[in-house]
Amino acid sequence: MSRILVTGADGFIGSHLTEALVRGGHQVRAFVLYNSFNSWGWLDQCADDVKGKFEVFAGDVRDPHGVRKAMEGCDRVLHLAALIAIPYSYHSPDTYVDVNIKGTLNVVQAARELGVDRVIHTSTSEVYGTAKFVPITEAHPLQGQSPYSATKIGADQIALSFFSSFGTPVAVLRPFNTYGPRQSARAVIPTIITQIAAGARRIKLGALHPTRDFSFVEDTVAGFVAALRSPGVVGTVTNIGSGFEISIGETARLIAETMGADIEIDCDEDRLRPKNSEVERLFASFDRARELMGWTPSYGGRDGFMRGLAKTAEWFADTRNVGRYKADRYNI
Repeated sequence: MSRILVTGADGFIGSHLTEALVRGGHQVRAFVLYNSFNSWGWLDQCADDVKGKFEVFAGDVRDPHGVRKAMEGCDRVLHLAALIAIPYSYHSPDTYVDVNIKGTLNVVQAARELGVDRVIHTSTSEVYGTAKFVPITEAHPLQGQSPYSATKIGADQIALSFFSSFGTPVAVLRPFNTYGPRQSARAVIPTIITQIAAGARRIKLGALHPTRDFSFVEDTVAGFVAALRSPGVVGTVTNIGSGFEISIGETARLIAETMGADIEIDCDEDRLRPKNSEVERLFASFDRARELMGWTPSYGGRDGFMRGLAKTAEWFADTRNVGRYKADRYNI
């Protein structure tokens, strides 16, 4: 048993990860974004077997003093707090620099000062940009094709620089396109599911031709847990992916099939990225994760993707869940 700080614990992946760590017997301090509503994000709807079994710290990763206070007494840190919406980064890039880069600096600086055993920093497949070769290994060049991805490249490098400069035990985990229950409707899979669940049969999407490597949230969480116990990941970057590549258009058709709906797709100009900012292709190699952590996806390949979609659609089919989304609006 160890005491683990999870930043971004109120978010999509962070809430699932918090639940998994509690069930694994860890003492968890969930760092959530302070707000006057005293909302803990998705942790307000956490599973019954987890409720009351974790500590909550409300703060802001942009505040170095609060980050250090939250980390006191913790052995390990899972740093997931970030701004992640790509369209929002086009008109508010300053905020992304503050949260993603400065926030990460605050985390690794506090970890260095407090002597924590390990920091797992969360990256993103968006740092690779459009694939120059596939499957994408960790040696692939980094390309900042949006302000979001540029700040994540900066955050990754800040984290790794503390390993090189000070020996801070930092590892970078790089998930590819995580999806599943609780994901924001700014992401493509919930966008499709919520529109269908609301009764729409003409679905509004952006570009249909780009391909993605979608990883079910249970696999991503398992990757974080594996990274906690695997010393070989320290000082390096490790991809987490499904080993399956699919276009956005085909994804929409599979979701419609899963939900028993006949749909047509309309291209919404507002949802298109600028031409040179669109990431055309993502397809992960997870060889390093298998070698260093013994991790492989349980929802890999087309069959695994279909099983993950079914679980996701089932969650959104619950009116208590889908009612939290605004399916008739474009969420950036």
